[in-house]
Amino acid sequence: MQYLAEGLRLPTNGLDYTILAIYFVVVLGIGFAARASVKTSLDFFLSGRSLPAWVTGLAFVAANLGATEILGMAATGAQYGVAVVHWYWIGAIPAMVFLGLVMMPFYYRSKVRSVPEFLLQRFDKSAHLLSSILFAFAAILIAGVNLYALSIVVEALLGWPQWVAIVVAGLFVLVYITIGGLSSAIYNEVLQFFVILAALIPLTLLGLKRVGGWDGLTGSLEKSHGSDFLSAWGGTGIGDANPLGANWLTIILGLGFVLSFGYWTTNFAEVQRALSAKNLSAAQRTPLIAAFPKIFIVFLVMIPGLVAAVLVPKIGTPGSDLTYNDAIPLLMQELLPNGVLGIAVTGLLAAFMAGMAANVSSFNTVFTTDIWARYVKQDRPDAYYLRFGRLITAVGVLASIGTAFIAASFSNIMSYLQTLFSFFNVPMFVVFIIGMFWKRASMKSGVWGLLAGTTAAMVNYFWIYKQGVIDIPTDQGANFVSAIVGFVAGAVVMVVVTLFTAPKPEAELAGLVYGTESPDAVEPPAEGDSAWYRKPALLGWGAIVIAALCYLPYSL
Repeated sequence: MQYLAEGLRLPTNGLDYTILAIYFVVVLGIGFAARASVKTSLDFFLSGRSLPAWVTGLAFVAANLGATEILGMAATGAQYGVAVVHWYWIGAIPAMVFLGLVMMPFYYRSKVRSVPEFLLQRFDKSAHLLSSILFAFAAILIAGVNLYALSIVVEALLGWPQWVAIVVAGLFVLVYITIGGLSSAIYNEVLQFFVILAALIPLTLLGLKRVGGWDGLTGSLEKSHGSDFLSAWGGTGIGDANPLGANWLTIILGLGFVLSFGYWTTNFAEVQRALSAKNLSAAQRTPLIAAFPKIFIVFLVMIPGLVAAVLVPKIGTPGSDLTYNDAIPLLMQELLPNGVLGIAVTGLLAAFMAGMAANVSSFNTVFTTDIWARYVKQDRPDAYYLRFGRLITAVGVLASIGTAFIAASFSNIMSYLQTLFSFFNVPMFVVFIIGMFWKRASMKSGVWGLLAGTTAAMVNYFWIYKQGVIDIPTDQGANFVSAIVGFVAGAVVMVVVTLFTAPKPEAELAGLVYGTESPDAVEPPAEGDSAWYRKPALLGWGAIVIAALCYLPYSL
């Protein structure tokens, strides 16, 4: 994400700042209200596994709906057109359904408190420790990216110095998570979800009105950018040139399978929301409930990007001082009156804070339960880990503030984020998927699969792509290829290592491998769980069908 244009300063007034102040007061109020429910470390890290599915479902989608996604996906729409739908209908929905229907029973029934802890049960301490360190490191980097991106936007739109925006937002997140734990983060994410929608919906509708509705928008874009700009698959044949720099095979395998499943099924910042649900049925429904708004959110980020491409035809070109990242701020400046403008600014800040809070709350859980309690200070009273969890939350926020300044050295943050996912999430996914579906996978294969996948993805990106060994047109295309390479390398190494090392005793695999069940696998259905909207399979297939139907108009 590059710096926003200097000319995008918003005409905010006292009404807009009042709306912003009210939001911050409510955020802190939720934190203090959640404090009463935090009595144990389980309450602090997983909300005591007591939250209803609709709350965890909205928090699940809000945790992903950071402003880096809002600005970045609108920028993708302005640059690549309708192809942005791939990141939602191929790159999210199938993986979210798979998480809910297939993987959540393994996570929830094993009673793990984090994703790395599952690797401890399935493989050994070496895989567990390596995955914990990698995840904690990545969580702090990503939280810092959210803070840095926030500072860029606030400086450009409101005139606040970058360091002020970073420190203020960081301290607010620190206060409400330290006080109320995960419950505070989740309930604030539910609030932030609606605030974000309140910001994006008027922006989308007013943008469409400005360009003459959908017909006016598509007519203008077809004349200026060609018909492929309005088709999800236009120009993606193997060997064809297209702005995305990817063909249909790398889109389906790299984005739709490896990157997508790697992110949605093993990223603890997301899975943690489902683990906090009150029972297995609610845990399974969490990503499935989140999938339905996710299907339609693409319109709220894509359309503003397309509108910006019409209003400023030269956006992102060498002759313009506006980058593609300016699409959302440009429309805010052009279209929104005061009051609505305050809501939009609040929505952007809410999105940044949701993304940061998700990563900080997952970081404090992994560092406390998977690193500190497991390898440094074992067998301490629960109250000790509760106090340490609050302390490490403060450390995590301060570290995020530090990495926010480090992130300033990167010229394109969205590309940087997706590169991180190909390095860290994809290798973890291959270890999970093989471990879950192949009983023979040995204890030592987990750590070697992680190492091989991460190394191969890095080699592909930094040497094969950056050094021009193989011509890959864009960073996006390189990320797709890196994800595929990391997945294949991790899988091959796991198979080879398994052939020469001892498997885990079969008695210890109950409930950890597909086709086996833990002793407490069967749960009595909760009261009222017979209703159709409480049936995970029906919700999952419904989400896939609706996403597929939405795809049809853009696939012609």
